[in-house]
Amino acid sequence: MAENSNRVIITGNLTADPELRHTGGGTPVCQLRVAVNGRRKDDSGNWVDKPNYFNVTVWGAQGENASKYLEKGRPVAIDGRLDWREWEKDGNKRQSVEIVADTVQFLGSGTGSDSGGGSTPASQPAAATGGGGSADDDIPF
Repeated sequence: MAENSNRVIITGNLTADPELRHTGGGTPVCQLRVAVNGRRKDDSGNWVDKPNYFNVTVWGAQGENASKYLEKGRPVAIDGRLDWREWEKDGNKRQSVEIVADTVQFLGSGTGSDSGGGSTPASQPAAATGGGGSADDDIPF
């Protein structure tokens, strides 16, 4: 019998500055939006880049560090798992798949003097798998 696996690794660039908030219990959670270019042939047979956009959630101290040291355009490597969620807004059911980061590696050089360069494991409380709250109300797609 095959065992299930839920693992994703991406490298790309941030499309916006990180957004840091805190849960009701005070746990930091940072939202990132990462663009990853794929390549495909167009109708003329020429190779073109096709961007894919991913929402990434980073919990705990690593989320605080991401918020502090990352900015729009910065390259990052994300290692994590996919998380599907569903909610209702204005009577309409909505759903999304996002990446919950286990590690975020800061790539390239930042504009700050202490931009970091390593990765650290994300701290994720067991009860904080769905996020929830008003930050989920306007998923940008």
